[in-house]
Amino acid sequence: MKQKHVGSKLEDFLAEDGILEECRATAIKFKIAHELEKAMSEQHISKAEIAKRLKTSRSGVDRLLDPENTSITLNTMAKVAHLLGKRIEFGLR
Repeated sequence: MKQKHVGSKLEDFLAEDGILEECRATAIKFKIAHELEKAMSEQHISKAEIAKRLKTSRSGVDRLLDPENTSITLNTMAKVAHLLGKRIEFGLR
């Protein structure tokens, strides 16, 4: 029987390099940022309007929506989701 896959899993490789959790955090942030941008687009709400409602700058909203910036707090992301009539849900596996 031929092996379908050769070598280790990507997760094993990332864990060996010590970056698995960082990659997971970036993937989660990417997904949430994408969903927030999608909701903003569907509701025709600009970044400037979100900034105004959050009492922050447009560059602050850009940081919030930057998938590589994982330092944004869950509280801030939840506020934006709430402004858009959404909520963020998480689970552990």
